[in-house]
Amino acid sequence: MGIATSPLNLAQGKLNVAAPYLIEQTWADYTPEQHAIWSELVTRRMPQLREHACREYLDGFQQIGLREDQLPNLSEVSALLQPRTGWQSTPVSGFLPADAFFEMLAARMFPTTTWLRSRDSMEYTPEPDIFHDVFGHVPMHAHPVFADFLESYGKICARLTDPVALERMGRLFWFTVEFGLIRQNGEIKVYGSGLISSHGECTRVLAGGCEVKDFNLNAVLNQEFQTSEMQPVLYAVESFDQIYEATKQAESQLA
Repeated sequence: MGIATSPLNLAQGKLNVAAPYLIEQTWADYTPEQHAIWSELVTRRMPQLREHACREYLDGFQQIGLREDQLPNLSEVSALLQPRTGWQSTPVSGFLPADAFFEMLAARMFPTTTWLRSRDSMEYTPEPDIFHDVFGHVPMHAHPVFADFLESYGKICARLTDPVALERMGRLFWFTVEFGLIRQNGEIKVYGSGLISSHGECTRVLAGGCEVKDFNLNAVLNQEFQTSEMQPVLYAVESFDQIYEATKQAESQLA
């Protein structure tokens, strides 16, 4: 009989730069208090998101089996996600250097932290946690076009060597994956993880607290931002095909 290969070993075998950052999620070690914090975070966000999140996010939330009452088991999430789009929610030890991050996106492995914020950091944590990574990001990976866009983004960035070009591509990520808006049925809907996972920021945007512009690649590539401040300008796309095409256009401009 052969020796079973763990998901960690399989993932490491597909990666080079990112391999040392991969870990196992020990789901059984989460405490009842941590599950309670997750539940409180999710149940606080869902009423607003059911009304204002894009339909692809809400569909993805159901499709990957996220629950309101307990933290996600990443192996179970990936088992539901991978047959749909080839993506996995892959546990990592923490913040990744850019080349490791891009390598993982290019391999359709989303780097996912396993720690959860404490109760005294419910509103905001400067470092992404499992709530931001899974609740904020991963449901969108169940949508085929968004999934293709994110892989394409990772492959393009992995090939770039000019730091100025990488900085500009970082703006494309920020104003789509992190703080993206989309127009659906005549309304502004949210899909960016920073809006999905932050009640304060999302409420401010929906209340008209920032300028919403039509998505324009050149404008986005030149739009500076501060990660520690509320966003004064955001961009709304008409479809996810638009950002997928934008990655190809950006590559031709920045290569």
